Amino acid sequence: MRRTVAAFGVLALVLALLLVLNLNMGSVSVPPGRVLEILMGHGRSDTAGKIVFTIRLPRLIAAAVLGGALAVAGFLLQTFFANPIAGPFVLGISSGSKLTVALSMIWCLSAGRTMSSAGMILSAFLGAATAMGLILLISGRVRKMSVLVICGVMIGYICSAVTDFAVTFADDANIVNLHNWSRGSFSGMSWSSVRAMLPVAGIALILSFLLSKPMSAYQMGEQYARNLGVDLRKFRVALILLSSVLSACVTAFAGPISFLGVAAPHLMKRLLGTAKPILMIPACFLGGAGFCLLCDLLARTLFAPTELSISTVTAVFGAPIVICMMVARGRERVA
Repeated sequence: MRRTVAAFGVLALVLALLLVLNLNMGSVSVPPGRVLEILMGHGRSDTAGKIVFTIRLPRLIAAAVLGGALAVAGFLLQTFFANPIAGPFVLGISSGSKLTVALSMIWCLSAGRTMSSAGMILSAFLGAATAMGLILLISGRVRKMSVLVICGVMIGYICSAVTDFAVTFADDANIVNLHNWSRGSFSGMSWSSVRAMLPVAGIALILSFLLSKPMSAYQMGEQYARNLGVDLRKFRVALILLSSVLSACVTAFAGPISFLGVAAPHLMKRLLGTAKPILMIPACFLGGAGFCLLCDLLARTLFAPTELSISTVTAVFGAPIVICMMVARGRERVA
């Protein structure tokens, strides 16, 4: 109990610190006192006020919400496949969303139309569901999780290749709009984007938390879950839909974000010392939000005014964690 309270306390403190730093730091530094005044509604019309309230605050909220959503999606997939390496990016789900959103955006832009947030989320969900369907189809024929992961990576590469092909032959105006998004970025976030993503991500996160009890039973084995009255068919469908919705919401607004969905749940398991869903889901959200805020802060300040893609930074931190996980699992099997 003490470890759990301490872990959530650390997560809350780190997240609060990152929130302050993200509002304060950038190409234009705004003192914390001035940031507080702006948040309280004073002086939002001047340059500092517009930077904090119009640019940084919606970007900060989007990074926190989408980072947390992606981490929870990763935990749901890891529970479904009973493997800690499963994640939206690794299994190609994010790339499937990226492909359908990119094609939809190119079509809308070429027709002189603006794609709505709802349209982007729906398009991303269709891509995520299609990629997830292919993974499930392969999982029915392949018993080894390592082979399934490799197939997921290959699906991701195919989707990314088709996306790059489409972007390459799109109009110049379309390429400008798609370039940053296709690499993963929180730049250009607005309050309208935040208002569109919050209900979708919020409802999916709440429903995920409500599945904590059957998820705990499922972690103990399918037979154990059946004995407790869990309808495995409905439960699996729910996990698939929720993980797809969360992954789609992230990709629709920020593009593909690599390794966060695998690394954050692993770090939270180590921090809490347990894999209980009732603790892991809120911890994954807080940890994913903090992880994403840190990476986004580095992406826009490390080489300012040049901004790195968010996936570049998350890969630097997340890929070594995934490698360590795979090495550890290999040692366990040998032992």
